[in-house]
Amino acid sequence: MERTVPTTESEEVELYTRTYYSLLRSSAEVKIRTLEEVHAGMNSLLHPDAREPFSDMSAFFYSILRLPSCMPEVKRVVLGQNAGVFFQSGVGDILEWKEVYSVARRRRSFFDGKDTLACFIASRSDIDDMIPLLTAYQIEWNKLHYRIRRLSGALDQGGFSGSLVGFNRLRDLLEIPEEDFDRLHAIWDRDLETNLAHIAQKPCDLKVHLLSGSLSEYRRARNAWWENIERARPDISERPIYFVSSNNHSLANLLSGFALQQPALIEFLDQPGYAGLRNEWADIQKSQTSSSRENFLYYLLRKAEQDKKGQYLIPQQHEYENQNGIARIPSKRSFDVEAQVIEIARLNLAAADPRLRLSANVQKLQTSEALILNIDYPLGLAAYDILAEISSNVGGVLGVYVMGKAATLNAVIGDVMISNVVHDEHSRNTYLFGNCFSAAKVAPDLVFGTVLDNQKAVTVQGTFLQTADYMDVFYREGYTVIEMEAGPYLSAIFEMYRPTRHPVNEIIDLHSAPFDIGMIHYASDTPLGKGKNLGAGSLSYMGMDSTYAASLAILRRILALEIERLSSQPGG
Repeated sequence: MERTVPTTESEEVELYTRTYYSLLRSSAEVKIRTLEEVHAGMNSLLHPDAREPFSDMSAFFYSILRLPSCMPEVKRVVLGQNAGVFFQSGVGDILEWKEVYSVARRRRSFFDGKDTLACFIASRSDIDDMIPLLTAYQIEWNKLHYRIRRLSGALDQGGFSGSLVGFNRLRDLLEIPEEDFDRLHAIWDRDLETNLAHIAQKPCDLKVHLLSGSLSEYRRARNAWWENIERARPDISERPIYFVSSNNHSLANLLSGFALQQPALIEFLDQPGYAGLRNEWADIQKSQTSSSRENFLYYLLRKAEQDKKGQYLIPQQHEYENQNGIARIPSKRSFDVEAQVIEIARLNLAAADPRLRLSANVQKLQTSEALILNIDYPLGLAAYDILAEISSNVGGVLGVYVMGKAATLNAVIGDVMISNVVHDEHSRNTYLFGNCFSAAKVAPDLVFGTVLDNQKAVTVQGTFLQTADYMDVFYREGYTVIEMEAGPYLSAIFEMYRPTRHPVNEIIDLHSAPFDIGMIHYASDTPLGKGKNLGAGSLSYMGMDSTYAASLAILRRILALEIERLSSQPGG
C-alpha cells in the first residue's frame, strides 16, 4: 500500500536528538550550553526566534510552565527512573527532598533546597521533553539577563523597584509587549520580582546528568508502578477491564456525583477573586448561558480543594468514592501516573451525572465483574510500556479508550478531534483503525467547541521536536492533529492480539482488533498561532467543556457495552 506520509524525519530534528543522546551517554554532567546552537538550528515550531536577539516569550512561557517553580535556583538537573537509581548513584534519598511541581506537566520532581533538581523519567519521551525544555528555558533566560545588564544604567537612573511603575519601565526597556509581560506576571505572580532579580543577577548555566538510560531500568520502573496497583487490587489479574487513559478527575466526578451533592461549594464563590465565577453561576441559575451546571461544579470543586479553606473536601471526596467503588491508587517511588480502579458493580449510578443518560437495563451492571482501569495519561512512549504491562497482567481487555490534549492545525482551542488514522514517529508506522467514537457521540455535550471526526493524527517525539516545514508536509497530506500518545498506544494494541512485536515503517490495519478502540483529543494548542495554548495555566473553566464532553462519551460507551455483554451471557 502506498504511504501517504514522510518516511524520514526532519534532518535538523534528527541532528538535535542524536547530539543530546550522544552527550547524555557520558558519565559526567553535560552543560546545556553545548546544545544551544543545535537547538536553535532546529528551527522548532515552538521556538522560532531562538537565534534572534529579542526574546521569544512564547517559548519562555512554554518552558517555565512545564518546569518546576524552583528553576531560578537550580544549577543541576539529574534524571533517573526510580528512587533507587538516584540513591545508588550517590545523589541521595531524593524522596526526603522537597517535592516540587510544574503547572502544565506531570513529572515527579524533587528539589534539594540548594541547586539540584531530581526528576523521574518513565521513558525516552521524557528525555525528548526535558532536554529541549531546559535548553529553550536557558536561551531565553540569558537573552533577558544580558539585555537587563546592558540596560542597568537606565534602570538605575529610572529607580527600578518592585512597584507597578518600575515593572512597566522594565517592560518598556526590554521591549516586551504588554500582553506578554502581563502573562509573565500571571505565571510568576508573587515571585515576579524575585525571579526578575535572579535573571538580572546571573546568567543561566544549567547542567544535566542522565543516571541510567538502560531499557532494563525503564522496565523496572514500569514493573514497580504495576506492582503498586496489584498490591492495592490483587483481584485485577483475574477480572476483565476497560482501559482508559484520561485524567484523574473527570471519570471519578461523573460517576460519583460528589460535587453535585455539595451545597457548601457555592459558599466559596463569596471569596475574593471569584467574581467572574460568581457571575457565571448567577447566569447559569437564571438560564442566561448555555454553560453546564455540572461542569461548573466540577471546576469549583477543583478550585476549592486547591484552597486551604477547602482542603477538607479532599478526604471526604476520596472516602465517598471508595464507598461507591472508585479507588484511587497514587504512584509510589516511580513516575507520576495515578491509577483509578473503578468497580462497575458497586457504582451508585443514581447519584451520577445525569448527562450519562443511562439505559433502562442499567440494573444489569450490578452483576458485572468488570473493572474500569483509568490512568492519568502518560507522556509519549510511556503509553506503550504501561499498556503492554497492563494487558499482560489483567484478566482480559474489553476496550481501550484514550482521551488527551493535542495541538491542531485546522481547529481552534477547545475543539474536539476524532482520528481514525495515526502516523507514529516512534515506530514510523501508520495505523488505520475503527474509532468507536464519532462527532454524534460527543457533540451533544460540547457547548463551546466543534467536533471534527475522520481526522488524521501524527504522534511526534516531543513538543519542541517539530519544525514548521516538516509540519507543513504533514498538513498537505491531511494530518491535522499533533499529539504524543496515540501511536505508542496503537503499537501496544497491535501486540495485544498479534503474535509478534509491532513492525516498523509499515501501514497497519487494526480494524480486526477483538476489542473496542476509541480515541478522542481536544485542542489545547494551535502551533501555527504562536504561543496560544490551553496549557498557559491550570485547567480553565472553559477547558472543562471539551474534557467532560469526551469523558461522557467514553463512559456511555463503556457502560452500554458492558450492559450488552452481560445481556448476551447465558441467563443474561
